[in-house]
Amino acid sequence: QVQLVESGGGLVQVGGSLRLSCAASGRPFTLYSMGWFRQAPGKEREFVAAINWSGDSTDYADSVKGRFTISRDNAKNTVYLQMSSLKPEDTAVYYCGRGWGNTWSGRVQSWGQGTQVTVSS
Repeated sequence: QVQLVESGGGLVQVGGSLRLSCAASGRPFTLYSMGWFRQAPGKEREFVAAINWSGDSTDYADSVKGRFTISRDNAKNTVYLQMSSLKPEDTAVYYCGRGWGNTWSGRVQSWGQGTQVTVSS
């Protein structure tokens, strides 16, 4: 049974920063790519960022490029999303997801429960 637990969300002002964490358990962490998604009220869940098993390949949505950084610590079974220069449109519930293989394919096998990020203007 795979478990993904996100943390680090909260309320932040425009231009501020937050770091989200996603702790994984249940399967060998290094076997899988990981991704971050978000869902704003009334909108569909959208891709934010992804990272391969080793951390040397990443991908970002255009809307967050240059502002967000995904990383992972395989020794801690944790993936991070460092968010900077936050905008009101970044407000959403952020979810981490485990990919189907060690290279990101866009498909998610397991989801966390989500963590709320609210950016106030």
